[in-house]
Amino acid sequence: MPQPSSHMTARRSRPGAFSRAADAVVRRAIALCGWLAIAILGAIFAFLLVNAMRALREVGLVHMIGGTDWYPTTDPPSFGFLPSEAGSLWVTGVALLLAVPVGIAAAVYLSEFAGRRLKNLAKSVVEFMAAVPSVVLGLLGVAFIAPVIQKTFHLESGLTAVTAGLVVGIMTLPTIISISEDALYSVPAALRQGSLALGNTNWQTTYKVVLPAASSGIFAAVMLGLGRAIGETMVVLMLAGNSGIIPKTPLEAARTMTGTIAQEMGEVVRGGQHYSVLFAMGLVLFGITFAVNLAADVVLERQRKRWRR
Repeated sequence: MPQPSSHMTARRSRPGAFSRAADAVVRRAIALCGWLAIAILGAIFAFLLVNAMRALREVGLVHMIGGTDWYPTTDPPSFGFLPSEAGSLWVTGVALLLAVPVGIAAAVYLSEFAGRRLKNLAKSVVEFMAAVPSVVLGLLGVAFIAPVIQKTFHLESGLTAVTAGLVVGIMTLPTIISISEDALYSVPAALRQGSLALGNTNWQTTYKVVLPAASSGIFAAVMLGLGRAIGETMVVLMLAGNSGIIPKTPLEAARTMTGTIAQEMGEVVRGGQHYSVLFAMGLVLFGITFAVNLAADVVLERQRKRWRR
């Protein structure tokens, strides 16, 4: 039997060598992109910190976070973050009260009970919801939700924290639905089959087996939805009422941290104390959202490793 020539052997070995070289290049490119993302995140933090240094020295972070008055134009000025913090808490709380139960229920239905055609249609609708500009939802809130809130609770104005929270909750739904549905789908089919074989119904299997197995992924979805709600700006500017006082109920006008920064940044003197204080508020907001999203990512990765197929 004739032996293959050295020329043929070299030709056969070339694709393998090329594939290994390509894989190495791709791995290095992916690693570079990962380090680049970390570098960008660090640069954002450094940018906020540098611009907030004057406020941190002259006012103090503890004083700003715990301050109850926001009067930046008085003499002397007051730079208390508490009114904005309370407004953010009210808006975010209302948003999660709407988005968490509705989002998880929708994810359970899509993952466990909906047919393939309906599931594909619903996923397209959810993706479209995520793509709707926030200013459009703000306009819908001004036109429809604010008058209903005003009439229902007999208020002077419908621009309140609960109005903004309802719209922010609608904006948060796609995040919670998508990630919760992925977590439910990642539960191994063997668990469902074992539960059904023991005589449980589909619904009993869902809440006794599937939901507990996917609990960490659902928690991650809620945490990412929380981060999405805290960081929303346009809707709260249009619907929250932009009041500088501490709201005692969600039926009062409020101002969030994001709304305060967006509303006042264009009117302050660049490099001044007020300018630096707004960057300090942005630094606090950055820390909150970073912690929330980091916790969600850690929990979600744990879920993926646990039920990796």
